Amino acid sequence: MGAAGERYFGLENFGNTCYCNSVLQALYFCVPFREQLLEYYSNYKNGVDTEDNLLICLADLFTQISSQKKKTGVIAPKRFVQRLKKQNELFRSYMHQGILTNETRCLRCETVTARDETFFDLSLDIEQNSSITSCLKNFSSTETLNAEDNFFCDKCCSLQEAQKRMKIKKPPHILVIHLKRFKYIEQLGRYKKLSYRVVFPLELKLSNTVEDADSEYSLFAVVVHVGSGPNHGHYVSLVKSHNHWLFFDYENVEMIDESAVQIFFRSAQEYSSNTDIFRVCPGVFKQYRSRVHLILRKSWCKQE
Repeated sequence: MGAAGERYFGLENFGNTCYCNSVLQALYFCVPFREQLLEYYSNYKNGVDTEDNLLICLADLFTQISSQKKKTGVIAPKRFVQRLKKQNELFRSYMHQGILTNETRCLRCETVTARDETFFDLSLDIEQNSSITSCLKNFSSTETLNAEDNFFCDKCCSLQEAQKRMKIKKPPHILVIHLKRFKYIEQLGRYKKLSYRVVFPLELKLSNTVEDADSEYSLFAVVVHVGSGPNHGHYVSLVKSHNHWLFFDYENVEMIDESAVQIFFRSAQEYSSNTDIFRVCPGVFKQYRSRVHLILRKSWCKQE
């Protein structure tokens, strides 16, 4: 399975840790991130002792996996999960950090107000029978602010109609796309899962950027939700390593064909009507599932 020096280990379940385990698998197979983390941990162990943090616990887990003599097996991410439960903070890395520019143009004086903000993932609204490319275009589409939403223009010193849009000023090295599959329905008084077909490419070119307009990304990980609602269900992950796609579900690790990856953008109706899906990974596709995170790296990033 896979390259000679790579390790493929499932992660033990510590009680509803499927989402955490799925993201950990995606992070481990982000090779540039993993290598820098292992280098940091090596220097950390040789330096002055400091209090454990989430980064150190993650580095320790990655070291355990990469130093295993066996090629496959199961590891318990107990230390990391315990620290995560105590700390309960989002993990941050410069590789995942980009910059968005929020532009607002006053329609009276044409003055443009721009505000930069960092981001670690792009949360995209989705529509039925759409694509990641169209969702990204909608993310950067121009919105008109009027009536109750009028914009206060500093130059006009009053509320004015304006046009607003978001653009990617600086794309990150590792791009995380979050699909907003759970929407609050007022009539129902709860969140509903949007089981829409959203096509995603294995190679993505960003066209809505301020700088570096030719940013190209390669898909290498997908985090998938299984179930019909936001408060229950299960998470699994698909990860690309050395030109092979792997399926991770807790302790289970299976190699799958690349064509199976694109099955995950089908709609609920296509899942139920296409029996070929159930032959890709026996027992894997018994419930409808859909991506919540797509993780891509710039095409020049080291992949092996």
